[in-house]
Amino acid sequence: MAQDKKKIAILGGGPSGLFLYKRLVEYGSTELDVIIYEKKDMLGAGMPYSGEGANSEHVTNVSDNEIPDIVSSIEEWIKTAPAELLEKFNINSGNFNEYKVLPRILFGHYLSSQFDLLQQIAAIKGIKTNILYNTNVIDVIYNKKEQKVGVITENEKTEFDYAVICTGHNWPKKYEGKVKGYFDSPYPPSKLALKLNHAIAIRGSSLTAIDAIRTLARNNGKFSKEEDGKLRFERTADCPDFRMVIHSRSGMLPAVRFHLEDSHLSHDSLLTREEIDEHRKENDGFLSLDFVFKRNFTEIFRTKDPDFYSRIKNLSIEEFVEEMMDLRERLDPFQLLKAEYIQAEKSIKRQESIYWKEMLAVLSFAMNHPAKYLSAEDMQRLQKVLMPLISIVIAFVPQKSCSELLALHHAGVLDITAVNQDSFVEPQHGGGIVYKYLDENQNQKAEYYDTFIDCVGQPHLSFEDFPFKTLLSQKEVSPATLKFKSNEAAETILEDGSALVEKNADGSYSLQVSGIAINDNFQIIDQYGSYNENIYIMAVPYIGGFNPDYSGLDFCEAASLKIVEDIFKD
Repeated sequence: MAQDKKKIAILGGGPSGLFLYKRLVEYGSTELDVIIYEKKDMLGAGMPYSGEGANSEHVTNVSDNEIPDIVSSIEEWIKTAPAELLEKFNINSGNFNEYKVLPRILFGHYLSSQFDLLQQIAAIKGIKTNILYNTNVIDVIYNKKEQKVGVITENEKTEFDYAVICTGHNWPKKYEGKVKGYFDSPYPPSKLALKLNHAIAIRGSSLTAIDAIRTLARNNGKFSKEEDGKLRFERTADCPDFRMVIHSRSGMLPAVRFHLEDSHLSHDSLLTREEIDEHRKENDGFLSLDFVFKRNFTEIFRTKDPDFYSRIKNLSIEEFVEEMMDLRERLDPFQLLKAEYIQAEKSIKRQESIYWKEMLAVLSFAMNHPAKYLSAEDMQRLQKVLMPLISIVIAFVPQKSCSELLALHHAGVLDITAVNQDSFVEPQHGGGIVYKYLDENQNQKAEYYDTFIDCVGQPHLSFEDFPFKTLLSQKEVSPATLKFKSNEAAETILEDGSALVEKNADGSYSLQVSGIAINDNFQIIDQYGSYNENIYIMAVPYIGGFNPDYSGLDFCEAASLKIVEDIFKD
């Protein structure tokens, strides 16, 4: 007996949509009908790897050997890529190195080519695929009675058996365009092609900040190599006062990319699904952060690095973070960057990992999926204690970006200022901003800047920011919340005036985290606690509360497998 045909909508054709489509092509056959909605005219690249998120100077922080399998490797693709594209980036099959990072725009073309190959495979298997380019999805409606999903564009409404929301990055504009010199994000980078003969305030020290710094540097000066091979930066004659000041809560720069022993962040010693379930049964349904840290981090060093294990085996999460941060806090951030740059160069040359950093990346990736089972107390510890260290260490800043940061600092063009947690930016009516913060000596500062760029990275968006408003009004989505293990802990936070803590009907307390609630299969959960059998979401800005680590392509690979296995479970 023939199976019923499954009609599936993929909302967004970027990297998330690419991996989802790959899984559908692997699993599906003639009973599959796929429509992909893409608001641009190119599949695969999404925001990060297209002109929306990159210029020619921007590079990936992963190399070919670290990218999950799609159809062909970048090394294979380079042999068939358009000559003018390769010439633009001075790359050919002879000089290609699978261990080196790539220009992001070039990588976007690779991802697009993989989408083309997948469509060819789909056609051979009898899977029907329809791509709707330059098409914006303005709403999604759920027909509960028929169990159908209505996808609405400006021109039409189409019904599907399943819809997967893969809309990717979203950078909402708050003041940009209203306040002169204020940028809510550095994207698209083409908007930063500005001559700026003054100091620029940059908020955050993430990879997003490095993107902005590299673009601004090229528009207000030039890099050149000295005889000893060192990089040098010189301002242009008409911008003698051009400089950039990073404002960072930690006062630290992100760590440098090194050689990964396991390039796909998997590890055979990690907790299994069964072990997590067993632990939760014994822990009132909660997953303990200390348990995950011990099993998915500390214990792995017992055989792999006994010296490091003996150093950390009895440390709590707080003590471990304090020890790892101690050196970073004592050293000048640019001195540390230089030292890490040299260490990372050795790691790559010798193909030897800096193992504790690699395992921190593995821990972050492994914790991402079950984070929804943490207590509210543990989620706050994760966000306030562990994630600041993780976000610094696993940024994996490419060598080329590091050498430019060091050259800019040496030229007196780039500095970093530590600001307190309650620091804030005050937009000015006449343009520019005033940055208000307490410095390291607890002195109140208020500094004016003509230009401000918010570079804290992709914001975790709230439940109210969810783009498909009919699903909100139908109560088909609900805010992501985590229960407190202890009422006393919740009441203390409530007394401090937090609007994120609420009392439940049974007397327990919950903490509202960002975005919407989802289950383990990435299905949306309605306001009565039931999951939706027909609507899935991989758009990370809207699920950041339950998936706190945005792990790029590794996340796309893992989440797409969960979703497609669930669709085909019958």
